[in-house]
Amino acid sequence: MNFYKFLSAVILLVVASCVPKKSVIYLQGQQNQSNVSSNYEPLIQQDDMLYIYVSSTVSEVAVPFNIDSQTVGNSGGSFDSQKQSYLVDNAGNIEFPILGTISVSGYSLNKLKEILKEKLVVYIKDPVINIRLLNFKVTVLGEVAMPGVKTVTSQRMTVFEAIAAAGDLTAFGKRQNILLIREYQGVKTFNRIDITKADFVNSPFYYLDQNDVIYIEPRQSKIDSAAIGPNVTAIISILGFVLTTSLILIK
Repeated sequence: MNFYKFLSAVILLVVASCVPKKSVIYLQGQQNQSNVSSNYEPLIQQDDMLYIYVSSTVSEVAVPFNIDSQTVGNSGGSFDSQKQSYLVDNAGNIEFPILGTISVSGYSLNKLKEILKEKLVVYIKDPVINIRLLNFKVTVLGEVAMPGVKTVTSQRMTVFEAIAAAGDLTAFGKRQNILLIREYQGVKTFNRIDITKADFVNSPFYYLDQNDVIYIEPRQSKIDSAAIGPNVTAIISILGFVLTTSLILIK
């Protein structure tokens, strides 16, 4: 009977180590709250690639302010992003036709649009400016199905969109203690977030910034299983089956 006691103890250990429901489900709690961060705009950083196109009702006057106006359509059409892009240098500046060096780091795209419009009204009546961020990307690592660098064509991304792009968290991923590494103007910050709480949608980290890094730590059970061996789960399952069958036969 010592053998059966051992198997019973093993099964109880497995049951006790099961992950509780509250540790797995996202956005628990009050769900009908407003999202105060819905108007979030990422700020321009070094090494950002910006698409900027200037147009006007009189197209000829806007030509000198575009790098290659022949390959660029209107704001609703196609455009050659490679020929019409500006790289933000290490000082946070871009070199713009006619206007020269312009500081852009730390501004949102809408704010930069206002700044350019103020400078261009001297040369163009009612200028129309289209600005896009071309290389928005984040990195997702750790306990996800498909870790790696995730890029988007939109101007912002949420934590959940990044996780979805990575194939969602595995069963071993810690949802209450996700590490988000963010760099702004050369300063890195390490931030912890909990995506099991509903009020996370109001967090300053709900929307991601350019080049953010998300790291999903493994649960202790994953660390322990790696230390014991990759076949421990299968062995425990077999032992459980043997115990159940034995108990049925004894009865």
